[in-house]
Amino acid sequence: MSSGVPVDFVQVIERKRAPGARREARRSTAQNHRALEKLASIPRVSLIDAPSPVEELTRLRAALGGGPRLFVKRDDAIPFGFGGNKSRKLEPVLAAAVACGADTLVTVGGIQSNHARVTAAAAARLGWHCLLIINGTPQDRPTANAILDTLLGAEIEYIPSRNERRDAMSAAMERLRSQGKRPFEIPLGASTGLGASGFARAVGELLEQCEAPDFIVHATSSAGTQAGLVVGCALHGISTQVIGISADDPAGDIAAAAANIGQELGALLDLNVDLTLLDDMIVDDSFVGEGYGLPTAASKEAQTLAARTDVIFVDHTYTAKALAALIYHVRAGHFRDDDTVLFWHTGGQLGLFAQ
Repeated sequence: MSSGVPVDFVQVIERKRAPGARREARRSTAQNHRALEKLASIPRVSLIDAPSPVEELTRLRAALGGGPRLFVKRDDAIPFGFGGNKSRKLEPVLAAAVACGADTLVTVGGIQSNHARVTAAAAARLGWHCLLIINGTPQDRPTANAILDTLLGAEIEYIPSRNERRDAMSAAMERLRSQGKRPFEIPLGASTGLGASGFARAVGELLEQCEAPDFIVHATSSAGTQAGLVVGCALHGISTQVIGISADDPAGDIAAAAANIGQELGALLDLNVDLTLLDDMIVDDSFVGEGYGLPTAASKEAQTLAARTDVIFVDHTYTAKALAALIYHVRAGHFRDDDTVLFWHTGGQLGLFAQ
């Protein structure tokens, strides 16, 4: 696993500081306006009835000794299925499933997958069957998301490891079709161009609630959230720097995946422009620690600080490590006092009950 502070982080900050930096790349154009109209027209099954809140983290800022103004976009507070960022990505994906006459959702994830839980909830909302292909060993006593997957009526198939996901999905789709079902395959995290459109839309939601922040920090893994945020910022002509904090994989792998998803979304929106997606996909993998789902001293501190200052709960798998990164960089003085930094809380607080 990677360790240490990423050498390019300060360079990212300095690039943001450069006079006129990124203004040309971020300038809103007529093409962008057309793309925004097309984005708004993408069908979706509504899982989110109202914008998730934006709150200022005043007490956390004070606990850190000052620094930039800190905000949080609380997708953890989305009501549907215990919330989280996966609801945004599933809305347009579910509409595609409805359009093709599906009656079954099939997806993959780990035992405590937030995506699996929200997919199971979406299937229940639609009255459909759901098959979750879960890598890992069944728990003797199910906890957290694993409890809800069963409660929501999902069928669960266990496989030994992440490496078997692709083959297991293909076999499941074939088996379900042979049974007369009409399955719809949802990749890990619903991280496709279509799924990422949910987060491109979310940028518009954010801008209706507050001014564009200088930085957005969030947890990243399957890369769809980051791709959508970067494309959304580009479409709205804002210079916000999106920084993904890896929960598991190497930074280069996630950045490349996010760039590919962003390009797929660009094609969906008929954007024939260079969004410089590879340059924009900034991923910090130095807070993973010993591995996926394993807490670190920094993530434990972040959990405690967020809870005891602004009553924000973050899970040890994803969001605590992302918040730990934000806290580190604030303390290190990498942000200026006149910056605004928004932590996009992608949910997953149920993971606190999985230990």
